[in-house]
Amino acid sequence: MGLATAGLTSADDLLGPVPAEGGFDPATGLKGRDMRNKDRASRLALRAAEPALRDAGLLDEKAQFTGEGDTTAVVVSSNLGSLDTVCEFTDTIARSSVMGLSPLGLPQTSSNVIAGWVAIRYALRGPNLTVCNGATSGLDALYWARNLIVAGRAKAAVVVGVEPSGEAVTKLFGEQSTDVAVAVILESRAAAAARGARVRARVAGYARAASLRQAADAACRSVAQPVGLWLGGDRDAQPFDEGAGVQVPRLDLEDRLGPLSGALGVLQCAAGVAHLDRSGSGTVLATAGGTDHDAAAALLLAQTTHS
Repeated sequence: MGLATAGLTSADDLLGPVPAEGGFDPATGLKGRDMRNKDRASRLALRAAEPALRDAGLLDEKAQFTGEGDTTAVVVSSNLGSLDTVCEFTDTIARSSVMGLSPLGLPQTSSNVIAGWVAIRYALRGPNLTVCNGATSGLDALYWARNLIVAGRAKAAVVVGVEPSGEAVTKLFGEQSTDVAVAVILESRAAAAARGARVRARVAGYARAASLRQAADAACRSVAQPVGLWLGGDRDAQPFDEGAGVQVPRLDLEDRLGPLSGALGVLQCAAGVAHLDRSGSGTVLATAGGTDHDAAAALLLAQTTHS
């Protein structure tokens, strides 16, 4: 896992109060030669991808990728990543017509530019895509990354959830947003074992449904262990049987960090893995969407004994 989220240093910071000082600072962390000619979301994503790849043992001392580039996918979740750029281009057209646009900036208006920059930086030539799917987007991105691996289209996937702060994003949310980026590395059990990787957790279940209860029931169906932590924000859409939810600790990341949009599900995954690292056992249920959305998604993470 890797984070580039304002004020946070590691995924452990997601489990407690936000530190009063220290952590990632976008004012200094998004500068540098390698950050030139890139939109804010892409810069955040690159800052999260590097520590994730390093944590997975996939970078050498020169920060070059050491895995199989042809079979490594990039899956990004971002609903708002290019919004500021699109708004800037629209304003420029209104003032100066298309003659005022810079061709260097045009790629930044693409929703998939973030995934493209991550792939270019590390020479990852596997499937490359972006999920822009509303509240469930981050969990959906993890599901699609897993699908690529199960289907044999990739052996590993860099999954990034990212949402930048900016004037247009703040206007849309109606409140100040947070620069947030998180990356996790998914790979098959066989591929991880072959290179002696440390396996932090496994995706034990996923479901998307009309209601949170339906999604949670389906995601948890194959695992008998009780849920040790619920990562979710919809108090009115209880994912557990009556009375059971009272016994399950709940953590709402948006209560702590503000609106997370497409980054939420991937950030929940990072928090879930950090929790499993601490507890050494059990499962974590991440949920998104629900009552005020068109669908709900649930993803179950479980501890693994493989290393």
